[in-house]
Amino acid sequence: MTQPIGLAALAQQVATDLERLAHGGPAWTVPQPMAEGHVHDVIIVGGGQSGLGAAFGLLRERVSDILVLDENPAGYEGPWDTYARMMTLRTPKHLTAIDLGIPSLTFRAFWEAQHGADGWEALDKIPRRDWMAYLRWYRAVLNLPVRNEARVTLIEPLGGRFRVHLADGAPLFARKVVLATGIQGGGNWHVPELVRDRLPATRYAHTSASIDYAGLAGKRIALLGAGASAFDNAHAALSAGVAEAHVFVRRPELPRVNPIRHMERSGIIGRFPALDDAAKYRMMVAFFDRSQPPTNDTFDRASALPGFHLHLGTPWLDVADTGDAVAVTTPRGTETFDFLVLSTGLVTDPALRPELALVADGIARWSDRYRPAEASHPLIDAHPYLGPQFQLLPRTPDDAAALHGLFAFNYSGLISLGLSASALSGLRHALPRLVAGVADQLFLDDRDAMIAAYLDYDEPEFIGAWPRTEAVA
Repeated sequence: MTQPIGLAALAQQVATDLERLAHGGPAWTVPQPMAEGHVHDVIIVGGGQSGLGAAFGLLRERVSDILVLDENPAGYEGPWDTYARMMTLRTPKHLTAIDLGIPSLTFRAFWEAQHGADGWEALDKIPRRDWMAYLRWYRAVLNLPVRNEARVTLIEPLGGRFRVHLADGAPLFARKVVLATGIQGGGNWHVPELVRDRLPATRYAHTSASIDYAGLAGKRIALLGAGASAFDNAHAALSAGVAEAHVFVRRPELPRVNPIRHMERSGIIGRFPALDDAAKYRMMVAFFDRSQPPTNDTFDRASALPGFHLHLGTPWLDVADTGDAVAVTTPRGTETFDFLVLSTGLVTDPALRPELALVADGIARWSDRYRPAEASHPLIDAHPYLGPQFQLLPRTPDDAAALHGLFAFNYSGLISLGLSASALSGLRHALPRLVAGVADQLFLDDRDAMIAAYLDYDEPEFIGAWPRTEAVA
């Protein structure tokens, strides 16, 4: 039985590995001074797994004048210790993500340092809170430059640079901005009009929100949606004392096939960007239509609890506030509930992002670049049409200057680049692509200065002389 080495020893191993890989070294980018303030080479918006991985990737390329901004308190970036309610991650434990090929930086190394190799073998899926602990450790051991409680409100193009406005404090400046803003960062969580237009906000919440289930103890709630989060929230609610949790699903049966599992083992995730637009579109139509099932353990945990009810083939036709409850009408009649929970996913559209208000109209969508021979899919069409390295592309040539240097490393890359920036399954493929794109842009923006410096370079390296003046030993 292998004894755990502990996290302190693992941190030393990381330091040794990075030293052996010659991590660090002098930055090669050209400073861009401004009278208004310092100009960072790159600002990364979002300090979750994607933002941290992007920061480390840039540092590996000696792009060191970077800053990561996150609106949450330190250690609470992303969903894992905020609104996520699953017990474990859904991604298979063996898939790597933000380690960039360095074994000592993997989650497996982090787990084995605490629980040994036998502990890894015994682990089924990665516990959600342990994943967050790993991200905190990753940030600390790499000493990544993250500034917390810094909410970005607007990104203002300045012609080759950006002014990044914050909710509190003076604006910051950057040559490149990477939006590592997670699953919701390309649009917003979806609340059906049926609910949004008919009920006060006190009567419902999306699963992405903070919900006080303990405050609903003894009550009846209704959940809409077939995704895993519906069952995660039903389990969380019933465990907190909610009397009944009714999950309503429009489909006549729950999805059983998870297309992501095939994508992970077939090479599709890594090679998806190489497909032509027609193939990408066709595959993503199937991805949206098939949906993903809840995991078996998630379903079993929720359905085993007293008070759990599942209503298949039962869409909501109407909702109404009765004064002391909410009436939900389905093809099977009307029932009343104390609160509604919406597991209804998200809509991706740059127009929904307030920080992109100055540039959203100029961002190319899929509807601008590709028209399918078959029926179009409105949810797909609204996605931005990204370049091969996650760069936002212009609708017209006149829009190009304002978007140059702006990268969407979030779920809005789904159609153009597949499961990538916000999927653990895809990060190992997506990060090198993003980092190369940002670094290449920085280099090409300065190509004239770079070439001139190369042509002017005359530092002697060879100091030999002939004939030799000293005796040969």
